[in-house]
Amino acid sequence: MIDLRSDTVTQPTPEMRRAMAEAEVGDDVYGEDPTVNKLESEAARLLGKEAGLFLPSGTMGNQVALLTHTNRGDEVLLDPEAHIIYYEVGSPAMFAGVQLRTVPGLLGEGAADALRNAFRGKDLHYPECTLVCLENTFNRGGGTIMVPEEMEKVYDTAHELGLKVHLDGARIFNAAVASGRDVRDFSRYCDSIMFSLSKGLSAPVGSMLAGSSEFIRKARKYRKALGGGMRQVGFLAAAGLEALKLVDRLEEDHKNARYLAESLNELPGLSVDLKKVQTNIVIVDITGTGKNSAEFVREAASRGVGCTGFGPHLVRFVAHKDVSRADIENVVKIVGNMLS
Repeated sequence: MIDLRSDTVTQPTPEMRRAMAEAEVGDDVYGEDPTVNKLESEAARLLGKEAGLFLPSGTMGNQVALLTHTNRGDEVLLDPEAHIIYYEVGSPAMFAGVQLRTVPGLLGEGAADALRNAFRGKDLHYPECTLVCLENTFNRGGGTIMVPEEMEKVYDTAHELGLKVHLDGARIFNAAVASGRDVRDFSRYCDSIMFSLSKGLSAPVGSMLAGSSEFIRKARKYRKALGGGMRQVGFLAAAGLEALKLVDRLEEDHKNARYLAESLNELPGLSVDLKKVQTNIVIVDITGTGKNSAEFVREAASRGVGCTGFGPHLVRFVAHKDVSRADIENVVKIVGNMLS
């Protein structure tokens, strides 16, 4: 199987496996795991934040951030296609007890104006609006990048309105590498940021949350409340430290995604918006094939290609470490045979 369903399917590298086996560990709930402490410090340093927190998953990281930034009954603004509202099981309602209000256009050009127009001031009838959530790269946008200049405008507008900014930066290093920018060019324009170690960076598990020392102090308590006190977890943090060494190789994934997008776009019945292929995600419109996405995905899987439905007539392919250029070329042949 050439598995392009997601970059979450990546296998840990040999270096990760060795580091995990040899990791020095302690009780992280007591703050005594030296490998976790090292990972949290290194992640914070890379992002230009005061402190970091290691968590089992990106979803937990986002939900801990919402709990830390808000009070029950508050309003949180985010894009209608954002991961937090689309793929996180209604967690903001279950745990933080907040109201999510969607703001179209919050993740692209003109986002600051969209935020300002959506913001409602204090009124007896309105919830207290306290947080805006951004996402970079934008998963359902096809892996598109919100450039730092747009993030800065949103950040300044949010602070002017008395709001904090949380960034779901699960693939923020993809954004940095593809843009040729330092990751701090993005992370400086948010009050907190989550990024994933287990997607393109290929760790077997884990995400990081970073922000001010006070934010992380409070977030650590919410992590414990959600079941994230993982004790001798340094063996997983060791894999995370190795993952941070793989940032530069993300460029290879971006090149493979571009090749795949351009090749699939030439096949009959398929259409790809090449302007949106900016990182490692390729969204293909299969309307012209006469198939729906479920049919397409099933047939591709039967021929040895893994991909995912992204709508009735949209299919997603994600390039990652464990898929070579030769694999990508084979995928193009297989899909071409499906359509012949």
